[in-house]
Amino acid sequence: METINWMAVIAAALLNFLLGGLWYSPALFGKKWQQENKLSDEELKNTNMARVFGFAFLWSAVMSVNLGFFLSDSQTDLSWGLIAGLLAGLGWVAPALFIIGLFERKSTAYMLINGGYMVVSFVLMGGIIGLWR
Repeated sequence: METINWMAVIAAALLNFLLGGLWYSPALFGKKWQQENKLSDEELKNTNMARVFGFAFLWSAVMSVNLGFFLSDSQTDLSWGLIAGLLAGLGWVAPALFIIGLFERKSTAYMLINGGYMVVSFVLMGGIIGLWR
């Protein structure tokens, strides 16, 4: 616990949360994600966004803390943080989302949007935690 930089973990969680806001915005993949989920603008407007954003940040923090524990070795640096993030995102999280997506009969686009977000997110979180020792 004492080898974890908790400020880096919090920063990584915040970055993950903010990246999600950008990733799922109309500027990037938001409209396609909405289409793949068959969600109308009205459905999105009637969502309790405080609940969604609150839990999104909570789960971002859980992922960041967990990655912080994996990267808690004093030898961890930017390079290893980026690689570990890539391995976690590409080797665990994205494939898990793809498996779930297959059984839910989701499109490849849906799986790539969500899996891509997780891979990029883990790489960035690992980079922050690795760099900020």
